Amino acid sequence: MAGSSLGRSFGWLWAAYAVSTFGTRLAFDAFALIAILALHAGPAQVSVLAATGLAVGAAIAVPLGPWVEFRRKRPVMVAMDLTRFAALMSVPVAYLCGLLGFVQLLIVSVLVGAADIAFNAASGAYLKALVRPEDLLAANGRFESTAWTATVLGPPAGTAAIGFFGPVTTVVADAVSYLLSAAGIRAIGGTEPRPVRTGSSRLRWRDVVEGWRYILTHPALRPLFFNTVLISGLIMATSPLLAVLMLGDLGFAPWQYGLAFGLPCVGGIVGSRLAHRLVARFGRHRVLLIVGSLRACWSLGLAFIGPGVFGLVLVISVEFGLITCMGVFNPVFATYRLEQLPTDRIVRTLSAWSVTSKVTVAAMTGLWGLLAGVTGPRAAIALAGLLMLFTPFLLPRRDHTSHPEQDPALSTP
Repeated sequence: MAGSSLGRSFGWLWAAYAVSTFGTRLAFDAFALIAILALHAGPAQVSVLAATGLAVGAAIAVPLGPWVEFRRKRPVMVAMDLTRFAALMSVPVAYLCGLLGFVQLLIVSVLVGAADIAFNAASGAYLKALVRPEDLLAANGRFESTAWTATVLGPPAGTAAIGFFGPVTTVVADAVSYLLSAAGIRAIGGTEPRPVRTGSSRLRWRDVVEGWRYILTHPALRPLFFNTVLISGLIMATSPLLAVLMLGDLGFAPWQYGLAFGLPCVGGIVGSRLAHRLVARFGRHRVLLIVGSLRACWSLGLAFIGPGVFGLVLVISVEFGLITCMGVFNPVFATYRLEQLPTDRIVRTLSAWSVTSKVTVAAMTGLWGLLAGVTGPRAAIALAGLLMLFTPFLLPRRDHTSHPEQDPALSTP
């Protein structure tokens, strides 16, 4: 099944995803580099820029979930792509006019962050309607493989482009990728029925919190929610600390740092290709439980890295193991989550999930930065690795397979 065609419509959606993902990876840390190279910002300002884009963008996206839920998803996806294109293109225009400032970077990062959440939630709902249920895992596996391929290729090419052509180069490429993505989604064609909404057409508080309510009352989604949010928060919180440890204390060259985190992404490609076969052989729940547990066992090793070749090999090995497990887990988890969601709750639930994850990453990144200031980066990385070892206890112990579309208790009142 993984090698079969999923149809012309999915092909356009996959192409749109691929081009925008490569654009985003090409512009990896572009705003931080612009703030440092063009605006001469210090560490505090760069941290504020990263945290604000996540936290405020997530807050703005909260009411977008129920708003998107009852609208056609493809026009929403096109609109979010065009929003990101316009916001990002304002940066090189302002830079060329000598008007670029730190506040503009903050505003653009917030707009892009909110549009990201709305687009991803709408695309999840659209994917479920676009492909057959038995093809969902294959589709998610292709998205996952594309994401890791872009991660291998994008950041090295992006940093090289900045070195040759200037700090806003990759922002232009990222903006154009969203324009191409919008064109690809538009090319899917066909008609999409407007979702039918029962009850009041006005946005209610109940609609805003419905995504969280559904997650927290679902026996399988609730533990997966806490598991994935905590895992992503701990991984992202230690990322800047690893940069400080490797590039500062241990004296690795920038190209070695890039190699240490680019090469292991091949594991994500391998894992995403294995996901369908593993599920076919061992079953979805067993794969989620075993691979979800294995992915928690690697990060502690990063606290023991040292200088030289041995330290570099250790980082690559640990990251390869972690990313391979994530490459298997993520498409299986994404498919399972979509299967558990009724059609009239997909966008709100995915939005709530994404908002919580982004806010958690922002909060934990700040907290671990403060902790590293007191204990040093190695101790803070070790604590995150130890906490990761407890996350498998949050995985669902039983297979709560259900058919939400057929459950009358889940109908909207």
